[in-house]
Amino acid sequence: QVQLVESGGGLVHACGSLRLSCSASGLTFIRFCMGWFRHAPGKQREAVAAISGKSGYTYYADSVKGRFTISRDNAKNTVFLQMNSLKPEDTAVYYCAADFALVDRAVVGAQQYDYWGQGTQVTVSS
Repeated sequence: QVQLVESGGGLVHACGSLRLSCSASGLTFIRFCMGWFRHAPGKQREAVAAISGKSGYTYYADSVKGRFTISRDNAKNTVFLQMNSLKPEDTAVYYCAADFALVDRAVVGAQQYDYWGQGTQVTVSS
């Protein structure tokens, strides 16, 4: 079955960096758009970034543009989220998700994603 396993979360000071990884198994990775979402207490789940399977088209939420970078290694079935200049408001549980996309594009809507990881906590202290 499909499994998505996130890693790389933790506690970091403001202005610091973290790199999240999501390892996928049980799917043809290049056929899937991969996304990162986050959910903070008291807030709605938010799409952070997404990357298409073949061409690497990307999407970023306005709140992370210029600070976060999404990338993928199709040979290793892994997607990454490099997070720089972290702010306390970036604190959340970060989830990796996979969407089987008929069109090679970066998918934003959470309801379109087929598979989800268990999440990894990112805490940014001020």
